[in-house]
Amino acid sequence: MKRKNFIQLGSLATGSLMVPNFLKAFEKPSSVPAGNKVVVIIQLSGGNDGLNTVIPVRNDIYFRQRPKLGIKKESALLINDDAGLHPSLTAFRELHDAGSLGILNSVGYPNPDRSHFRSMDIWHTASGSREYLDTGWLGRYLDAQCKPGDKPTRAMEIDDVLSLALKGEKMKGLAFRDPKRLYGSSQEKYFKDLSAAHKIAGKEAPVDYLYKTMAETLSSADYIFQQSKLHPTRQAYPATSLGQNLKTIASLIFSEINTKVYYVSLGSFDTHFAQEAQQKRLFTELNDAVKSFTQDLKANNRFDDVLLFTFSEFGRRVSQNASGGTDHGTANNMFFISGGLKQKGLINTMPDLSDLQDGDLQYKVDFRDVYATVLHKWLDADDATIIGKKSNYLAFL
Repeated sequence: MKRKNFIQLGSLATGSLMVPNFLKAFEKPSSVPAGNKVVVIIQLSGGNDGLNTVIPVRNDIYFRQRPKLGIKKESALLINDDAGLHPSLTAFRELHDAGSLGILNSVGYPNPDRSHFRSMDIWHTASGSREYLDTGWLGRYLDAQCKPGDKPTRAMEIDDVLSLALKGEKMKGLAFRDPKRLYGSSQEKYFKDLSAAHKIAGKEAPVDYLYKTMAETLSSADYIFQQSKLHPTRQAYPATSLGQNLKTIASLIFSEINTKVYYVSLGSFDTHFAQEAQQKRLFTELNDAVKSFTQDLKANNRFDDVLLFTFSEFGRRVSQNASGGTDHGTANNMFFISGGLKQKGLINTMPDLSDLQDGDLQYKVDFRDVYATVLHKWLDADDATIIGKKSNYLAFL
């Protein structure tokens, strides 16, 4: 095989088309049972500033530490006398007022790491800060749920590269930008000819893995594409990347693909300088996309069965820096959106700005308890096996 062709094959197999073995089951018709629970995760990459997301509008410490960057009470979207949302999050305030938004403050973990890469690995794997894992929490969920002969329970990431969160020991999620693009790639004659010509015998070599992955992609791409066309959304979505990604997710939710987890990212929120403009731009994209998505779910009677939540690898420091931004911090807030929430609004107290550690917020809620709650109460999974420890369930579900 020529080097150029091998690289092309490797790109198809390992880049946007990371396909688990159980996707073969897509070739058999399936149906989504009533009340099928779905999780949609939006990763706010780069470390979103939580204090300018859910704003302590009457906290003097906040304004002393952020004399220029602090958002005044009259500009914030108030949700009570003490807290308001960023001015760009108008749809989130509407969801709050309708009882469909939950806000969890001070989420983090012991001995926090301020490195983007390490902290994101911790969130992806649900590990301790001094523990290193090579499987993700959702990948282990797939390992636990997908057994030979079972109807596949799957995870999809709307991206070109699969995140560590969706990589298990035996199973992996599927990463792709949209079903049509996945289908188009799979239909190229070059790949079909290679797949037909290559036979795997004996011990699997690295090149065999690429061929095997490619063959599984070819056998599933057409099915995914056809299913995505069964119930195309008629909702208008923003022309932004997140808007189109959520549109893809909505069409898949409305189809007969029994996918339980969808994963998508927005960023970068690494706002060391000029934070005000950067966060406003990203929050506008987030707000408008989520507004269309939730309207779509409601119109199709799926809002009660879908849980959307956001997370970021860490928050920012309480004090602003000299460049109109904030530096890497620790604990942060999370949003939960669904018609099936049991706790709404502010789920816990606002961060205590008088009790800092090295200038940073102290965490009050372990993020692994959040994961365990979603796994146990929403996905009906064995969270202790997946997370690797017994967790404290939260009451928002």
